[in-house]
Amino acid sequence: MAMVPSFFSNRRGSSILDPFSAFDIWDPLKDFPFTSSNSPISRENSASVNTRIDWKETPEAHVFKADLPGLKKEEVKVEIEDDRVLQISGERSVEKEDKNDTWHRVERSSGKFSRRFRLPENAKVDQVKASMENGVLTVTVPKEEVKKPEVKRIEIFG
Repeated sequence: MAMVPSFFSNRRGSSILDPFSAFDIWDPLKDFPFTSSNSPISRENSASVNTRIDWKETPEAHVFKADLPGLKKEEVKVEIEDDRVLQISGERSVEKEDKNDTWHRVERSSGKFSRRFRLPENAKVDQVKASMENGVLTVTVPKEEVKKPEVKRIEIFG
């Protein structure tokens, strides 16, 4: 018995060449607690997959912006861990289903989300500020001033 699945046969033992059949053998996300497999909401609609965060560095600070439409600031947590890790997390509730409703499309994300970023050494983790406006979370992490090394000119004799 082969240890590696054949790319030239499907699970039923047929020899039909299906170049995409090998992709359903291994699901790297199957063990993550997104949504149940029998749910009408697919894993791609999980909030943890769809939480988009931008990180830019300015001369004064590191600025993180997260799109969190529909969430209130009370539903979002911003934390700094001891080892200089910024964590942004929260939960978007699933809309209650009515037995009489028929869903045609579910594209809005729901569920828990958590994103972590290791901050550089120049980050002032004790001065982090966060604000939320129009569904956009902005986290500002000030940077320490980079001190230019003092240069002392040495006169050359000889």
